[in-house]
Amino acid sequence: MSSRKKKVQISVYIDPDIMTMLADYAARREQSQSMIAEAAIASFLSPDDAERREAAIAKRLDQLDRRMTRLERDIGISVETLAIFVRFWLATTPALPEPAAQAARAKAGERYEAFITALGRRLAKGPKLRQEVSEDVSGSSSQ
Repeated sequence: MSSRKKKVQISVYIDPDIMTMLADYAARREQSQSMIAEAAIASFLSPDDAERREAAIAKRLDQLDRRMTRLERDIGISVETLAIFVRFWLATTPALPEPAAQAARAKAGERYEAFITALGRRLAKGPKLRQEVSEDVSGSSSQ
């Protein structure tokens, strides 16, 4: 005698788009539509389903919070770096007389292109400033 219970057949109405999704999913998984529907209903009715979903959402929110914290730190570093550079540049760069200013503007175009090229290389493969700053700060605080 088999200990396996006979399954009960039900008839349900499903939106055609959901039916198409069910058929596609079952085909990709090489499973019957009935088995996929049964598993989905069992998951939906499971008493711990809400806790699993809540745990998954909490985990995702924690990940987003950590990313936002790092992003805020990185933006802070960027703003401070730019502010320090501008202040230093303004304090140390004298105004040029007009003939020299024209030559400086021409040279500035070449230097800017070199800067953009170096920045592109660094962003593509080099260490990021935030990593260097973190390493410098943690290295100097341990001394």
